[in-house]
Amino acid sequence: MLYYLLYEKLFRYATPFRVFRYTTFRTAFASLTALFLCIALGPWLIRKLREFQIGQYIREEGPQSHQKKAGTPTMGGVLIIISIVVPTLLWADLRYVYVWAAIGALLGFGWIGFIDDYAKVTNRRNLGLSGRRKLLYQFAMGFGFAILLLVMRGHGDYSVQMNIPFFKQFKPSLLITPLLANPWTYVLGVAPFCLFVALVLVFSSNAVNLTDGLDGLAIGLMVIAAGALTILTYAGGHAQLAEYLQLARNPRTSELTVFCGAMTGASLGFLWYNAHPAEIFMGDVGALGLGGAMAAVAVLIKQEVLLLFIGGVFVLEAVSVILQVGSFKLRHGKRIFKMAPLHHHFEQLGWAEEKVIARFWIAGLVLALFALTTLKLR
Repeated sequence: MLYYLLYEKLFRYATPFRVFRYTTFRTAFASLTALFLCIALGPWLIRKLREFQIGQYIREEGPQSHQKKAGTPTMGGVLIIISIVVPTLLWADLRYVYVWAAIGALLGFGWIGFIDDYAKVTNRRNLGLSGRRKLLYQFAMGFGFAILLLVMRGHGDYSVQMNIPFFKQFKPSLLITPLLANPWTYVLGVAPFCLFVALVLVFSSNAVNLTDGLDGLAIGLMVIAAGALTILTYAGGHAQLAEYLQLARNPRTSELTVFCGAMTGASLGFLWYNAHPAEIFMGDVGALGLGGAMAAVAVLIKQEVLLLFIGGVFVLEAVSVILQVGSFKLRHGKRIFKMAPLHHHFEQLGWAEEKVIARFWIAGLVLALFALTTLKLR
C-alpha cells in the first residue's frame, strides 16, 4: 500500500522516495511498525479482555504453581495478528502472491485458534474444540494451502523441489508422477505433496501451541524463529546472496522478508506484555496462527527441512508430548517425563520458571544459528 504510493507514484516527483524500493528498508519499517503497534494497542486490549472477563483457565492437573495465573487475559494473539497483517499490507509489494499466501495461512490458523479460544471462554471449563475437530480444521487448512501452491506451480510461481541441508544437488521432488491429463493420475501424483505440506503446517501450529505454557516462552522463541526466517527469505530473493549460498533463487520470495520482519516485530512487541509475570496470554489464536505462518513461510521458500532446526525447541516440545502419550498407552501407564510438554518436566525437576524460559531461549537461538550456518555448509 505505502510501497505503491511512496515508490510507484511519488518516486517520479522526488527521487529520495526510491529508498522504498529496497526490501531491507521496508522490512525495517515493517518490524518497527509491528513493534510499536503491538505495544501501543496492548494496554487497550488487556483492559477490554478484563472487562469481558476473557481470562485463562488453568488445568488442575498442571503444575500447582501455575494456578495463580488463572484469570489472566487470554486471546492476545488477536493483537499479534493485527500487528503482523497491518504492517505487511502497508510496506510489502502486494502484487506478489507469496505475501497473500503467508497472510492467508496466518489468518486461517489464527481463526481456528480463535474458535477454540472462544469455546473455552464461553464454557469456562477449558473445553474448546475437540481434538479431532481441531485437527480436521487444521488439515483442511493445510490441504487448502497445498492446493494453492499447486495452482502457483501451474503458473510457474512455485517449485515442488525441496532443499536439503548439506547437499547442493540433491533436491527431491514430492510429485510421484507427471501431472497428466488423467484426473486420477493427477490426484495420485500430487497426494504425497499435499499430505506433506499439510503435515508440516499442522505439526508446526500445534508445536507452537504446546510450547505456549510459560510466560514469554513461545513468543520469545518466535522472535528467534521469525528473525531466522527473515534472513532466509532475504537471502533466497537476493541474486548475489542466493548464488553465493548455492540457493535456488526466487525473486518472488523477497517480499516475504517484509512479512517475516513484521512477524518478528509483532512477536517482540507482544513479549513486552507476555514476559514473566505475564499480563496477557496469546491463546490458541496466537499460537496456531504463528505456528501456521512460520510453517507456511518455510514451505514457500523451500526450507521445510531447515524448519526442524529453526523451530527446534518447538519440535522438541511436540515430540515430548507424542512420546509421553505413546509411552502411557503402550507401557500401561508408564511415563518418560515427569510431565509433558518438556518445559513442565524441567519445572518438576525444580527449575524456576524464569530459568526454564531463559535456557529454552538460549537453546532456540543456538538451533536457529545452526540452521543458518547450514546454508554455506553444502
